[in-house]
Amino acid sequence: MNIYVVMKRTFDTEEKVEINDGIIDEEGAEFVINPYDEYAIEEAIVLKEAHGGEITVVTVGNEDAEKELRTALAMGADQAVLLDTEDLDGEIDHYTISEMLSAFFQDKEYDIILGGNVAVDDGAGQVAPRLAEKLEINQLTTITKLDIDGESAYIERDVEGDVEIVEANLPLLVTCQQGLNEPRYPSLPGIMKAKKKPLETLDLDDLDLDEDDLEAKTRTVDRFLPPEKDAGKRLEGEPHEQVQELMSLLKNEAKVI
Repeated sequence: MNIYVVMKRTFDTEEKVEINDGIIDEEGAEFVINPYDEYAIEEAIVLKEAHGGEITVVTVGNEDAEKELRTALAMGADQAVLLDTEDLDGEIDHYTISEMLSAFFQDKEYDIILGGNVAVDDGAGQVAPRLAEKLEINQLTTITKLDIDGESAYIERDVEGDVEIVEANLPLLVTCQQGLNEPRYPSLPGIMKAKKKPLETLDLDDLDLDEDDLEAKTRTVDRFLPPEKDAGKRLEGEPHEQVQELMSLLKNEAKVI
């Protein structure tokens, strides 16, 4: 089975993020594999263990993303590919990324492509569906269970608190949701093996693309952190006194009643 994972390098939202003049301060930020993409990598490994084959992890970015690609290799992927954006001068958006990915996949044989449901840095969830449309293959998002039998996939997907059960034919693109699996940590042997696994870098010439073809269709006007919340208030006294104080606060301060 030919298994591909589309991965993104994102800043770690568990760490402090600083924004200066609408730009994330990358010098002080920690970067990781997008957490939802970890579910995709884990599910790719599960599929390989069940059906055999090879796992290729692909990302769009600069050479800094090699660290996260090596982490994916340490988790169990067989090879990695970096689609280098060094030749792009302007802003990169979901259109740019999906165009580069679709160019990469044009001459590839694949049974299934997995990605994360969303990226934690923007939450758009656009790249994988755009890629499936470009490749003209079946796609299912927010999956929480995946079984493959021959050329058919049996899938459960999260639909806002309920579960939808779908059967689809390969080749197929899916995006992975929390609850699908529990991503494994890279083992020490896996980390050592990852250093020798192939990591290929492809530029725009390799993809037969021109910079003008990849011009972003959107632009970021501003970025800002959420405003700091005011300290909460603790209501003292007996329950009936707390109720009276709460009603007074809602009426006179919050002005919601």
